[in-house]
Amino acid sequence: MKTNRRQALKPLLAAAGAPLLSMPFAGAANAQSGTPIRVGGTLALTGPLSATAMIHKLTGEIYVEQLNKRGGLLGRPVEWVLKDDQSKPDLARTLYEQLVTVDKVDLLIGPYATANILSAMGVAQRYSKILVHHTFGIPSLAKYDMQFPTWATGPTPETSGPNMVLDALAAGPKPPKTIAIVTSKFPSVHFMSVGARDVAKKRGMQEVLWLEWEFGNRDFGAIASRLKAARPDFIWGGVIALEGMLLLDAMKKIDYAPPTMFHFLPSPGPMIKSPDGNLGLAMTIFEQHEPMMKNAGAVEFAKIFNERAAKASLPDTSVDTQAAASFSAWQIFETAVTATKSLDDKTLAAWLKKNTVNTIQGPIRFDGVNNYGDDLTKLKQVQNGEWAVVWPKPFAKPGATLKTP
Repeated sequence: MKTNRRQALKPLLAAAGAPLLSMPFAGAANAQSGTPIRVGGTLALTGPLSATAMIHKLTGEIYVEQLNKRGGLLGRPVEWVLKDDQSKPDLARTLYEQLVTVDKVDLLIGPYATANILSAMGVAQRYSKILVHHTFGIPSLAKYDMQFPTWATGPTPETSGPNMVLDALAAGPKPPKTIAIVTSKFPSVHFMSVGARDVAKKRGMQEVLWLEWEFGNRDFGAIASRLKAARPDFIWGGVIALEGMLLLDAMKKIDYAPPTMFHFLPSPGPMIKSPDGNLGLAMTIFEQHEPMMKNAGAVEFAKIFNERAAKASLPDTSVDTQAAASFSAWQIFETAVTATKSLDDKTLAAWLKKNTVNTIQGPIRFDGVNNYGDDLTKLKQVQNGEWAVVWPKPFAKPGATLKTP
């Protein structure tokens, strides 16, 4: 089945149209003077989203450190004013108010997770501030004209994402005919799962199970039993963080060996370290292998991130979606400020809408619906204890193809 995915590949292979600009990652330090440029934001440093937010924290620290080594912005040092939103959207809203009115930051960078970003977006709109953010999962809600997403899902990921996954399976060794969709009610995850349900139906697949659970659930025994009874050819797992591993563990306890299973937003480290995660599928925008290592800043950043992640005892020390999305946000800021020689929010926003920026995940543009451009997501699979992109083929790890259980 043909989708707009085919068209979305074109600017990735050869960025055309709008000017393409990229910023170097490292270089000779330049003299800095004057008051620091302050970039304000929050992250879920505590609470249920903290494990993933720590990746964003580490990424931001690396970027700001390297940025200041090469001269900062506009000849001034850059300071990241970071607050803990505790994984709570209401607290994120309050803290962004503080960043604008009390801390008087120059620029705003988004928090982690869709609900928290939406809270930050409301504050940015109230004060006419630009907001660059990195993990917003429901583009149709991003109505503010001066928000810019770097998790490049395209404007309709609820259709382009599932179609990408099912295109890969259709081209694989065992095209599935039946599907079970089990999903968390975490907003962006549930949104994508509902989309997958519609896409599967339009493609003629038979749905043998639809099942939901509240975010924070830790008992997956009943869900595993329902899946075993349904006997699907393919499982769409609308899971986030450790939910996928908990579900796999519940399956193992009842001697159910699942078929090909997709995990929407899993914790990458535990999946590659567990034998139960082998051949698991997930979406990604970047993995630390060719050909993506040719993207802007990838080699230099990966080297530093690997070392710092190991020192921080992160479960997975490789650069993947979370680190890449966060890194892209900082690249967007550096590129726009340097190009315009301005910190004016409206000037920066106007420039971004007219230009394509080269990032660690590839060319990103903001001239589409709600400032979204192309869908840059790819499908990865756990193979031999590592994540490898397997689809689309132009971005697959050399020698890697989709495998089925």
